[in-house]
Amino acid sequence: MGELRRTPLFPLYADFPAVRCVDFGGWELPVQFSGIQREHEAVRERAGLFDVSHMGEFLVSGRQAENVLQRMTTNDVSRLQEGQAQYGLMCYPDGGTVDDLLVYKLARDRYLLVVNASNIDKNRAWLAAHLTGDVVLENLSDSKALLALQGPASASVLSRVADQEIARLRPFRFLEAAEVGGRRALVSRTGYTGEDGFEICLEAGDVAHVWRELLRAGEADGLLPAGLGARDTLRLEAALPLYGHELSDAITPLEAGLDRFVKLGKPFVGRDALERQKREGLRRKLVGIELLDRGIPRGGYPVYAGGRRIGEVTTGTHSPTLKRGLGLALLETAYAAPDTEVEVEIRGKRLRAVVVRTPFYRRPHHASEGAKPE
Repeated sequence: MGELRRTPLFPLYADFPAVRCVDFGGWELPVQFSGIQREHEAVRERAGLFDVSHMGEFLVSGRQAENVLQRMTTNDVSRLQEGQAQYGLMCYPDGGTVDDLLVYKLARDRYLLVVNASNIDKNRAWLAAHLTGDVVLENLSDSKALLALQGPASASVLSRVADQEIARLRPFRFLEAAEVGGRRALVSRTGYTGEDGFEICLEAGDVAHVWRELLRAGEADGLLPAGLGARDTLRLEAALPLYGHELSDAITPLEAGLDRFVKLGKPFVGRDALERQKREGLRRKLVGIELLDRGIPRGGYPVYAGGRRIGEVTTGTHSPTLKRGLGLALLETAYAAPDTEVEVEIRGKRLRAVVVRTPFYRRPHHASEGAKPE
């Protein structure tokens, strides 16, 4: 095994006696700082600060940059305005998912892509093989750091150390040259928790200072540093996909229920396969399940109906917010309707469960946060 990679904030983890790090895709990252339940509740009720500097960042530039990204992603990049971000996916010709990502339009001929850490090398090779014209792909991952400030108090906390207009950003809008704690950063109103929040992309050398400034600014609000454990339970309650679980080269965006981010009216790699899949009907779908018996569904657990295996859990947990055993599962379409009763096998025992609507948790929507992303 090679040596685990570390983010620029790794030396600061020692400031927290209860921190516990794990191997996450070759990175030594904190699963918790003070406790998963405590961190989860902080994000739902107040605010949490995540170090997500393991994520990858690519700069795509050139006169044909928009055309390349239109062809490589499932969403409609042509609808982006400068200062707007968009969720999308990249697909293989057979419809399987290369990765899901955020696309930021910096200028007419410049785009920033934020991709999953485990897929950085794969994505770079995939995109490089499809560049045309004058388009240039730069991997900025090693020189950039990324923080996620999430929760209902996040705008209040950020406004104490940043430009005032940042707190007025609408969802999926960003400022490329904002100042946070006296350091230049790209700040977007985006996140991965189901709460209001911001993501802050900045130079790796500046992240320790900004991390400390945000923790200091949020102390009165109960802001806590949060790790991967809370990030996973939060995103599961919001039914947000994680690559390698709800998405993979064998799971298409349509099977994962991400139809709204797949624009079949434009050409892109994998469109023909997805168009055919939609026309012929999906054989399996990603659904939410809730255990009726006492237990916790985990990724990989088989799901049964009528004595026959019909799929498996992709992610599961005991929901810290809802206090129930919840999971996402990829099931045969015939069993995907809400209220369908199924069984989840846990350590050799089949426990009763039911298909439920997702997301499991939806935050109250405030008009000041603006419209939802497309």
